[in-house]
Amino acid sequence: MKALKKVNYFFIKYKQKLVFGIFITIIAQFFLLVPPKLINQSIQVIEKSLSQNTSDYDKLWEYLLYIIGATVIGGILTFLKRQTLIVMSRHIEFDMKNEIYAHYQKLGQDFFNKSRIGDLMNRISEDVSRVRMYFGPAIMYSIDTIIRFVIIIIFMWEVSPKLTLYTLLPLPALSLLIYFITKQIHYKSTAYQENLSTMSSFVQEFFSGIRVIKANALEETKRQQYIDLANESYNKNLALAKINAYFGPLMIFLIGLSNLVVIYVGANMFMKNEIASIGIIAEFILYVNMLTWPVASIGWVSSLVQEAESSQKRINEFLETKPSISQEKGVTTKIEGKITFNNVSFEYNKNQIVLDNLNFSIEAGKRVVILGATGAGKTTLMNLISRFFDPTSGEILIDNHDIKSFDLKHLRKHISYVPQDVFLFSDTIKNNIKFGDVNADDQAIIEVAKLADVDHNIQDFQDKYETILGERGINLSGGQKQRLSIARALIKKSPILLFDDCLSAVDMETEENILRNLSEFTKNTTTVIISHRVSTAILADEIIVIENGQIIQKGSHKDLVNQQGYYKELYDKQMKISKTA
Repeated sequence: MKALKKVNYFFIKYKQKLVFGIFITIIAQFFLLVPPKLINQSIQVIEKSLSQNTSDYDKLWEYLLYIIGATVIGGILTFLKRQTLIVMSRHIEFDMKNEIYAHYQKLGQDFFNKSRIGDLMNRISEDVSRVRMYFGPAIMYSIDTIIRFVIIIIFMWEVSPKLTLYTLLPLPALSLLIYFITKQIHYKSTAYQENLSTMSSFVQEFFSGIRVIKANALEETKRQQYIDLANESYNKNLALAKINAYFGPLMIFLIGLSNLVVIYVGANMFMKNEIASIGIIAEFILYVNMLTWPVASIGWVSSLVQEAESSQKRINEFLETKPSISQEKGVTTKIEGKITFNNVSFEYNKNQIVLDNLNFSIEAGKRVVILGATGAGKTTLMNLISRFFDPTSGEILIDNHDIKSFDLKHLRKHISYVPQDVFLFSDTIKNNIKFGDVNADDQAIIEVAKLADVDHNIQDFQDKYETILGERGINLSGGQKQRLSIARALIKKSPILLFDDCLSAVDMETEENILRNLSEFTKNTTTVIISHRVSTAILADEIIVIENGQIIQKGSHKDLVNQQGYYKELYDKQMKISKTA
């Protein structure tokens, strides 16, 4: 239970509920365990009446009412016990899910680049649910079992120490069985949970990429892969179920053995006058059978704890992952938008240099276009400005402050970023735009939609801005998704605006309309645009050309078009294509 020690602080947080639950359990068990003693006394009244040839019905009715009363009170207290301890576990489940979700948000882009969505979802759902069973049923039944054992042994010992010892003879064998079986449960539960994560990831990717699968007629291949995973999950779950299945029969056998011991030893003791009444044998048999569920639950509880241990171990691995990008309570001064790269280099992996010793400065309010072939490092440059990654060496300055010194949330609130891979949520068009500013009114939303040249498309939809988008905006064209994403960035009204090739899916006429609209709107905004089109770069204050992570050209359109190099070649090529078209 090493992994579960990490979350035992929840017991401290909810100590009042835990203490009250334990107190209720003790009282409930006392009332539930009184009836066997009263039944013993009732049998003694009957024995006495038979020996003296009398009928003491009043005493029998008195004991009967006591038995009914004790059972009713015990039942009510058991209900309160469940309401206290199980509800406590639900509060802990709520806290854990929030803690995991909050940690997801803190982790850097590098973590999500190497993690599978299905696995992340499984940890916050299935794994947390299994840990909740540890805090709820496992703890409740463990407390219940311990208290019931203690009270029963005390009651039995008071009546006959000798018969008590004989009754408890099978318990050492029970302990050994539990030890060996729970070890197997732990191994098999861990294997099952890992396979479940793999299966969840496969299904998530299958649904996300369903169009690609259908387009390539891979349905049967993917179906077979799913069947293989399902069979593996079935086998691992079956192996776990087989181990769990040993507990029930073993517990019943041991309880039955204890019953036989009570009857045999008790009868001998009665015939030797070592116990005064057959009622004592009846009392012991009732107590032994009252141990049936607690003893049987030991196996179930052990399984729950082992499964929770496996799940918590997976959760701990994730929670112990330190955010690669983190800065709180840093600089929160107003950002004007000046960006400076001083000897900045970056590599995702060792010996895989993406950016190599970049040096440039963008004055606040200027428009800069970055050109370069695919894989030149343009998107990485944008990620560094947004601080999704930190440079391997060198420094990035925003308004002459090291970007690392800024409060991370404050920094990103002042940057509007339109990524190359546009993501839209399964929500209304209005809410997707408002993601940039949740307090924006309808007028502001329409204004930025017009600037992004997407308003006329939205008006064509039946529900207009209230149109619900499919997952990832599947009911929009590529160009519409890009323009909607631009509108989302514009409504944020940040001093720094980053466009990562987000006009690639629109035609040149639409691109010119958007750039023309942005000229006035972004007059005092630092705008950095990644593009493959020279038409985008013509009106820029400065053009930066990157090749293999290095700046090979820098200057205005007028400067670069008159000198040999990448820009002039690209310009001549695209102008030739334009004239041909």
